This record gives sequence, C-alpha cells and structure tokens, in this order.
Amino acid sequence: MRGVPLPYLRCLGAGRVSALAPLVVAGVVVAAAPPAQAWEYDLLIRGGRVIDPANGRDGILDVAVSHGRIAKVAVDIDPARARAVVDAAGLVVAPGFVDIHTHVFFGTTDGTYLHNSYQTVAPDSFAPRSCTTTVVDAGSSGWRDVELFKAQTIAHSKTRVLAFLNIVGGGMRGGQAEQDLGDMDAARTAAAARAHRDAVVGVKVAHHAGPAWDPVLRAVEAARASGGRVMVDLGRHVPELSLRDLLLTHLRPGDIFTHVYADIPGRTPVVDAGGRVRPYVLEAARRGVVFDLGHGGGSFVFDQAVPALAQGLLPSSISTDMHLQSLNGAMGDMVNVVSKMLNLGMSLPDLIRRSTADPAAILGRPELGTLGEGAAADIAVLRLETGRYGYVDTSGARIDGERRLECAMTLRDGRVLWDRDGLTARRYDALRTPRPRRRPAARRRRRGPAGAGASRRARCPRPSAGWPRTARPHRGARPSRGPASTRGAHRR
Repeated sequence: MRGVPLPYLRCLGAGRVSALAPLVVAGVVVAAAPPAQAWEYDLLIRGGRVIDPANGRDGILDVAVSHGRIAKVAVDIDPARARAVVDAAGLVVAPGFVDIHTHVFFGTTDGTYLHNSYQTVAPDSFAPRSCTTTVVDAGSSGWRDVELFKAQTIAHSKTRVLAFLNIVGGGMRGGQAEQDLGDMDAARTAAAARAHRDAVVGVKVAHHAGPAWDPVLRAVEAARASGGRVMVDLGRHVPELSLRDLLLTHLRPGDIFTHVYADIPGRTPVVDAGGRVRPYVLEAARRGVVFDLGHGGGSFVFDQAVPALAQGLLPSSISTDMHLQSLNGAMGDMVNVVSKMLNLGMSLPDLIRRSTADPAAILGRPELGTLGEGAAADIAVLRLETGRYGYVDTSGARIDGERRLECAMTLRDGRVLWDRDGLTARRYDALRTPRPRRRPAARRRRRGPAGAGASRRARCPRPSAGWPRTARPHRGARPSRGPASTRGAHRR
C-alpha cells in the first residue's frame, strides 16, 4: 500500500495525524483504522438484587451481557470492562418473564373472536413494558393457519413468541366454529406441530360446550404424537363434565389445567362451597398436573384464590390470558398479576420462579427463564414500590395492598426493548456541557516564512502527482493564487 511522506504529514497537525491512526513502516505512514476499544462486555447491570431461581441465586450481584448472552454473574464485576453500565442499586434483576397463556394472533378480521382479530393484542405492544420476554399464544391458531400466524405475528415481533395449536383446525374463532368435531383432527394437528416445532409447544382445548370428552382425547393424542403438552380450558359444558375425571384420568403429568382460580358456569371450581380445596385437585397436583393461573377477563376470583393459596394450592405458573378485554380490565398485565399475588401472600422469589424457570420447564424450554452463563440475555429489571394500591378480581371485588412491582427495563437477547427510567440513556445535563472553543488567534494566522510559527499552508508542499488520491489528507483544498512560478505549490 502506498503511503504519505512524513514531512507532509507533520504539517497536518496532531489532531489530523491522530485521526489517521498511522502505522509507520519504512519511513512512510500507512493509513489504518483506529483500533476499537476491546470491551469485554456490552452491558453491565450493577448492584441489583439478582433473583435467579433456576441457578439458586438471590443476592446483590452484577450481571454482564456480551453478544446477546449472559456472560457473567458475580459480585463487583469491573465496570471498566463494559461498554455501558446500568446502576441497578435498589432494583430487582430477574430473568425475563415467561407468560404461557396469551392471545397474540392480532389481525383485522371481524367476528373471529381471538383468531386473526381486533380482540387479540400484538406482542410488542404489552410484553416489553411488563418485563415479559417470552409469550405463548394459547390456541388462537390451528393447523390450518399456523403458517399465517408465524408470518404475521412471530416474524414481526421482538418478543419471543411460541404457541399451543388449537385442536380445532381453524383456531379460536368462537361460536359454532369451536364446536365442530369434524375440524378436530389429531393427526393433522400433530403433523403441523412437528413441522413447526421451533414455535409450537403443544395443543390447546377450549370453549367446547358438548357433553363428550372427544376434544380432550384428540388433543392428548396429537400432543403425544408430537411430543408436546396439552392445555385445557374447561367450562360451560352442558351437561357439566367431571373435573375429577379430567384431572385424574385424561390429563397426563405435565399437562396444563388453566384458569385454576376461576368460578364459571359449566365447570366445578377447585374450592368447594365450604371453602375447602377438593381433595382430588390436590391429588392431581401431586401427580404432576400443572395448574396455570390464566387470569384473563373472567377467570380469577378472590373467593377461589384466597382459600386455595391458604391450603397450599399455588399456581404452577403465573400467566395473564392476555387479550384486549383482559388488558383493559382487572388483569392489566403480567407485572400487575405478579403484584396481585404478592399482596395475596406469595413471596417475591417464589413468584419470580413461577413466572420464569417453572413455566420454561413446563414448556420443555429450560434454556429460557434463567440468568445462567451462556443463556440468552432475557432480563427483567423491576422496581418494588411501597404505598397504597388496589387490586381487583374479575368479579369486581377489590383487595388493598402495600406493594407493587413496576417494570423498569426489559432486555431480550441483550437488546433493550423497554427502559422506562432511561437507565441506559445519557444524562441530559451531561449532553449540554459546552465544548471548549478555539482561540480566535488560531483563526487569524496568515502565511509567513516556512519556519517556526509559519502558517500550515506555507509549510505544506503540494503532494506529488504520483500520490494516490485517497492519501491526500485535506479533501477539498485549493491552490493558492501566488506568482505563476509558485502557483499551485501551496495548499489551503
């Protein structure tokens, strides 16, 4: 590579020389890019209370992120090793929440309930601001339109989106479409689940009001053939189906019974009229049936939740049943649901576990819900506020509480998706620090003898014609208008 002679480079001044980051080889300067700072970490979250149940952590620790992964979790990581540092003192740092019951097949079709419709919610419109990094759509699509769901929702979401396929091929369209046994094809559902195993985690049964177990049996068959779980939303059956048979006969260990604290027509509630949890419900929990909270717009009442919690029937997973009605109702969002359970007496570490590591394990995705080194940097930074707060169930009853979680920051794969308090932003007053101005005398210097104190223009000869154009350091320079014999020998 051809270089710039050193005598000419001297006249450029220290500022321009350093900008070139020169490499001197055999008396010439070869243009080279300045070496980048060798940051070991992209981001360091310092001094927060790290609650990471998957790895047994609960203490004041630092979390370092590099290339979208958790690089290190330790005490007092050197901040000089990180490109950016977040002060998390007084905050809770946890894995990003995993919400296993949502409806996110957002679209513009009228009259199709939670399928490609206005009644669902786009993932990125609610998940990042509620410290949720993974959502699972619970049966909005079926085998007929899972490809549309992936192209329309999953491909356009920064939030990680997984799905249970509805046993109904046409998805959760509501009304008679969900009563059609002819569209409940276990083989085709299993085939679609296998073909899309990157996103599909199981099969959903919901809203069937008939007197038979056919939808559940076909869903279990499809899940067994594809290696997934079954999620069942039981209710509104005429005549009512046996909750005992569902929990002890039809559901396998690992299968999911959602809306655990609901009291709806056509379904036996888990707490009887005398305030006691039914013994077979506790037996099902012991044999491994998953009891999902699934708050929703009509499936969480204190009359069920309070006595159930007191008798040890805790939710296996905290979830929202997110859709437009629940978003704008008593449910609100994931952080509000976790706060509600906190004020019902559950501990914060236990709630973090049932919102992160446990649902990830239920889905068969143990790589999620953890701050283990090497895991995806899905991180929730939460602020635990104290004051006077009200929490409402879906029947309109209210409890008062003194604690509330707020989502301060959310990272998915190391990328900041939500930063309410500007933890990663530069301070405004620092941005407005005035820059030092050049001395006016420096601008008034004129040509003089080519010696000490002479102007740069007088001391800089014109580059020879043989120099490469890219090596000319002063773009846009024009020749001086001196005598003809010297014209063009100087540069501005």
